[in-house]
Amino acid sequence: MREGHRTGAERHARGMATRREVLGDAHVDRAEARKDGFTEDFQDMITRYAWDEIWNRPGLDRRTRSCVTLTALVAGGHLEELAMHVRAALRNGLTPDEIKEVLLQTAIYCGVPAANSAFAVAQRVLAERRE
Repeated sequence: MREGHRTGAERHARGMATRREVLGDAHVDRAEARKDGFTEDFQDMITRYAWDEIWNRPGLDRRTRSCVTLTALVAGGHLEELAMHVRAALRNGLTPDEIKEVLLQTAIYCGVPAANSAFAVAQRVLAERRE
């Protein structure tokens, strides 16, 4: 079967594998446990599209995708998702210094207040990691 013609179930399975690799089993298990009839379709959609169709594209490696994702979350003010993706960036091989550089870049292009908040989130995640 050609890459572009996978079934929804195959895309979901590949997306779930990627989601677990990037976010970790504990996070995905918590998200799956919270899933109900209201959120099930949304969880299926993001698993198939975000975690398979986008994160598994060959054009960028996972380190680069993490840099882009961190920047997008800062730009959009999505700090509730930022901690999760700082952890993912570390899992994808970014160092704390590289994450700092991404956040410094966001200060210029997304604004100092947004970067200031992002630094606080990242600092908490990095402190958790050291404990």
